Amino acid sequence: MTSNDINDMMLYGERINIEYKEATNELPKSVWETYSSFANTIGGTIVLGIKEHRNRTVEHERFEVTGVNDTDKILKSFWDTINSDKVSRNILMEDNVECIDYNGKNIIAIHVPMANYTMRPIYINKNLIGGSYKRNFEGVYHCTDEEVKSMLRDANENGNDGTLVENYDLNDIDMPTLHAYRNRFEVRNVDHAFNQLDDKEFLRNMGGYVFDRNTHREGLTVAGLMMFGKGLPVRDRFDNIRMDYIDKTNLETDSRWSDRLTYDGTWENNLFNFFMRVIAKLTQDLKRPFKLEGMERIDDTPIHKAVREALTNMIIHADLLITGVLKIEKYEKEFLFSNPGSLKLPMEDIMHGGNSKARNPRIQNMLRMIGYGENIGSGYPTILKTWKQQNWRKPILIDRTELRQVDLTLPMVSLLPASTLAEMKVYYGEETYNSFTANEQQVMAYVWNGDSVSNMELQQMLGKNSLEIGKLLHNMVDKNLLNQESKNRWTTYNINKEITPKNGSEVKSEVKNEKSEVKNRKSEVKNEVKKAKGTLAKSENDVLNLIKQNSHITYAEIGETLSLGETSVYKILKNLREKNLIHRKGGRVYGYWVVNNESVDLPHIDMPAPPRR
Repeated sequence: MTSNDINDMMLYGERINIEYKEATNELPKSVWETYSSFANTIGGTIVLGIKEHRNRTVEHERFEVTGVNDTDKILKSFWDTINSDKVSRNILMEDNVECIDYNGKNIIAIHVPMANYTMRPIYINKNLIGGSYKRNFEGVYHCTDEEVKSMLRDANENGNDGTLVENYDLNDIDMPTLHAYRNRFEVRNVDHAFNQLDDKEFLRNMGGYVFDRNTHREGLTVAGLMMFGKGLPVRDRFDNIRMDYIDKTNLETDSRWSDRLTYDGTWENNLFNFFMRVIAKLTQDLKRPFKLEGMERIDDTPIHKAVREALTNMIIHADLLITGVLKIEKYEKEFLFSNPGSLKLPMEDIMHGGNSKARNPRIQNMLRMIGYGENIGSGYPTILKTWKQQNWRKPILIDRTELRQVDLTLPMVSLLPASTLAEMKVYYGEETYNSFTANEQQVMAYVWNGDSVSNMELQQMLGKNSLEIGKLLHNMVDKNLLNQESKNRWTTYNINKEITPKNGSEVKSEVKNEKSEVKNRKSEVKNEVKKAKGTLAKSENDVLNLIKQNSHITYAEIGETLSLGETSVYKILKNLREKNLIHRKGGRVYGYWVVNNESVDLPHIDMPAPPRR
């Protein structure tokens, strides 16, 4: 790491994985809390010798490089302490710590990796509960008792779903569910020895039933009860977990969903029934091309397989012993899968595949034996490959540590949709738009319709590290392409449509000219409005009337009502704005239209920003 890297880190670094500490003459005690928090979550870098003024918003005023006076002393103190009983485990090598010369001042950077799941929690002061810390967007926090227990369970290589559920036996199994599973098992594994076993022995061999030879206790495991249990025993024992499927496609007016699968008494709410019902609902609208292999029709596609893989992964990686929801949301152009828990492996390992550490290996095996999730460790790479083949936006996998929840979003949208491309070229002008980099175009397309994006999401979407994305976003804000919205350490970005970017010389001249013209335009507005209203095309007049009737009408609703394409709607609205007949309050998603009339003083005028120096 160089002094330039330190500059980039201060300017572009994402605050969730960087912690700055003043360490002029001694090692700060808070280093160990931060070490624990990084090791227990996503990893990060501790920088000694820089003081952060978090209340300051101007970037060059936010950080003060104080330096480390005696690096040898600080380093000795650090290594002596981390190898003592102050810390439960040292996960660092010498290469993880480095000294940097920053304009004559010494800086120490400590790179803390995410600890292996078998080593977590990393704690301090010999206090497992009180000395374990976590990292989220707001900073460093104590882990709760439940969070510590979750990490201890995750450290068990045998997983979480083999535990004996006290006082639950075969009477709590829904036999129609179990037999439906066994029928699928037999069809796929015709000659398997398990087909000859009775239900109890079948469950034992599949990990759904256990007999403890030492204590002579026996009964259902977590896997057995959750997969095949009757609805009432499942809800009684696992009242912390809900299963929910919500279809938000083809919504009617004032409807929150078009279809929903939740606990309504019409089905035995166990995992197997939930899985099979949701699979059918998720894939029923996906295109199935007609294909014959011999005399057999083959209508399965890589997309179908990828969606099934996403649902399988959600279930086998869920922490079923904490409070949360196994939730799937289906949208017109997107799927969202959410499960309680956190990622056991670093993101890099998940994306590369080849290594599966499911929390629920018995449930994983049960699903694998009937054809779901066959290649262990290849689930997420399979999804990524399929989405790349479709030229769709890259799936986004987010570990929401503050919610103890993992979200997987599968967007079925082109990297650069044609309608969005057309709109942006109209808005910016084709020459200006073509001057944007490929990464800038992708980011703008992502947020064009009112969405926001974070540094973490873009890392996955563009395949770049935190600093590279930080620099990209910083430059786009600097060019007035994006707005930055910060909430402490959590920062998101959305499209800036208030100002049309231009080059520096154009901006200088236009700022001067437009400022001088504003007074004249005020007096001309009334005449412009009257004149424009008398020269409207039929389509423009139709759109204007719709806006008068409903100020919150959307682009899509206008197009549907008038049988117009989205690009045509955008051009008509642009013409109406240029004629000073309408203007927009707020963004495209949450804003509304205002119709100008003879009494207005002056509609909104987009003023270019002065060039940055």
